[in-house]
Parts: sequence; structure tokens; C-alpha cells
Amino acid sequence: MTSSLATTAFPASRASHSRGVAAWLFACCCLVFAMVVVGGVTRLTHSGLSIVEWQPIVGTVPPLSEAEWMDTFRKYQQTPEFKQVNHAMSLAEFKGIFWWEYAHRLLGRVIGIAFLLPLVGFALARRIDASLAAKLAFIFVLGGVQGALGWYMVKSGLVDDPRVSQYRLTAHLGLAFLIYAAMFWVALDLVRDGADASSRALRSSRSLRSLHSPLTSRGIGLTNPEARLRRFATVLVVLVFVMVLTGGLVAGIRAGFAYNTFPLMNGHVVPPEILTIEPWPLNFFNNMATVQFDHRMLAWTLAIVVPWFWLAVQRARISPRVSGAAHLLLGTLFVQIALGIATLLLVVPLSLAALHQAGALLVFTAALNVRHALSQP
Repeated sequence: MTSSLATTAFPASRASHSRGVAAWLFACCCLVFAMVVVGGVTRLTHSGLSIVEWQPIVGTVPPLSEAEWMDTFRKYQQTPEFKQVNHAMSLAEFKGIFWWEYAHRLLGRVIGIAFLLPLVGFALARRIDASLAAKLAFIFVLGGVQGALGWYMVKSGLVDDPRVSQYRLTAHLGLAFLIYAAMFWVALDLVRDGADASSRALRSSRSLRSLHSPLTSRGIGLTNPEARLRRFATVLVVLVFVMVLTGGLVAGIRAGFAYNTFPLMNGHVVPPEILTIEPWPLNFFNNMATVQFDHRMLAWTLAIVVPWFWLAVQRARISPRVSGAAHLLLGTLFVQIALGIATLLLVVPLSLAALHQAGALLVFTAALNVRHALSQP
């Protein structure tokens, strides 16, 4: 009797720990989501070059006196952006762009603290095992790399050309999505593990336990339709991520301000300027026509393959969770496409462009969610 009670109590405790750690990771995902949106607004308001120093500790405190503001403004006045673009900017106008960049950097510091302190606490309380601790530590390292990459990006706009490199901008955006994906995936794993532990606590019969072996819970016994859908979902995750990267290139070279027509690009299915740069591979990174065409083609591709995937899921009738995840992916994708078209036709208004960037992360989240749902029976 005592042994039975102990066996039941341990999985219940483990489920509680898994849910707690998962809730913390989901909260961190929300912070990264906010970071992506604020970063998009920072870019759209041309605020990213307003702070010309990287001071991870000292830079936490903004200018507090008029003298400090003037000193910060004088440093900005030495930059190519001020000399070539904003030479008539007043101190009041400078404060407007400063606060967006400051909010972006401050949010990055908040994320670092919100991730590190609970991680140390969970480790000391032995609420995470060594394997999970290693994964979380790696995510924290990626966060540090992301901060350094952000400054590396800003530095590219503090030289002769007052624009950040589209390559560095895209890398910065892509790494943010990867960090988000890592946290989100681990959190989903913990939710699943917690649910498994709770269900095991309710089973006392050995015959029932044998029906839920570790091989089954890891999805090794998937049927052929499930395996095909899992591969399909993996492709969708990759396609969405690549579309995000092409969106970074669109933002980096401001290609959204060109070809503001739909569905044709200034009257052409394929714009004649698409391969005008030599050598030709540079068109995929530097040519507005090519970069926007690639982004559009990926959107069209997803508009075809996601409904195809959704229909396959409904026909397979695997589980309510998989079906619901497919509904969510389909819905978020078409909202995102509508936002993208509106942003293009209205020539990139701030509010719509920020919503479009947020929508990209929501579509990515939905794709990860359906892929994860297919990894368990």
C-alpha cells in the first residue's frame, strides 16, 4: 500500500514541476514575442541607430538630466544617419527615436534576467534534470549571442552608409525566431511530459501501463498517415522560417516601398528588373524586385500547401489536438497574408507593418504547434 502511494505521488509531483517550468518558458516566449514586435517598430521608425554605444550594464539607465540628453544627442550627431538624413533633427525629435531603441534594448535585458534567475532557481531546487538544464543553458547562451549580434547589426549602420546591413538584420531576426522556437518546443515537451506523468499516476494496473510504453509515448509507433503528416508539418515549419528570412531582407533593403500593387508587380507576374544586378546571385539579397518576388512566391506557396495539409489532417482524423492545431495554422496564415497585402498596398504604414511582423511569429508558432502535436500519439 505504501509503495503504491509513493508511486502515485511521484508522477503527480513531477507533473506539477513540468507545468511550472513550462509556464515560465511560455512567459519568456511572450517576452520574446514583444521583443520582436518592438524591434519591428524600432526599425520602421528608423530608431535603431539612435544609441551609438553598447553598454549592457551602464546603458540600462537612460539620460536623466538635460546635460546627459545633450551628450547623448551629440554622439548621435556624429553618425552618418544624422549628417546625411536627420541633420535638421531637434533634441525633442531625437528623444522620440531614442526611446524606441532604448525600449528594445531594455526589453532584451529584461528577457535575460527573466530567463536566467528562474533557471538558476529551478536548478537549485532540483526541479529540472541535467538534460533539460543543458538545453535551457544553451538557449540562454543563444540569447547572449543575440544581444551581441544586435550590436553587430547596429554597427553596420554607424559607418558610411546610414543603414544597417540587410544580412545582419536578417540574421538578427532569424536568431530571435530560433530562440523563440527552442523555448516554445521545450515548453510543449514539458506540458506533454506533465500530462503523461499525471495519467500514469491514475493508472495502477500493470496491464494498462504496458499499453503506454515509452516507445509509444515518443511517437515511434506512428501509423503511416501520421508519419507522412509529421514530415509535411516539418516542411511547413521550414517554409515559414524561410519566408521570415525573406521578410527580413525585404525590410533590410526597404523593398516593401516598391511594387506596391497586387497580385501583379507593377503589371508583371515576374518583374523585368528581377536579375539586373551582376553577379546574378546578389539579386536574391540586394535587388528589390527579386527580394520582394521571392517573399511573394513563398507566401503563394504557403497559401497552397497549408490548406492541402489542413485537408490531409481532417481526412486522417488523428486527434482533436492535431485537428485544432491545423485549424489554427490555416487561420493565422490567411490573416497574415491579408496583413501582408494591406501593408504592401498602403505602402508600409507603421501599424500594419508591425502587425505583419507579429503575424509572422504567430504563423511560426502555429506551425511549430501542429508539428509538435504530430510528434505524440
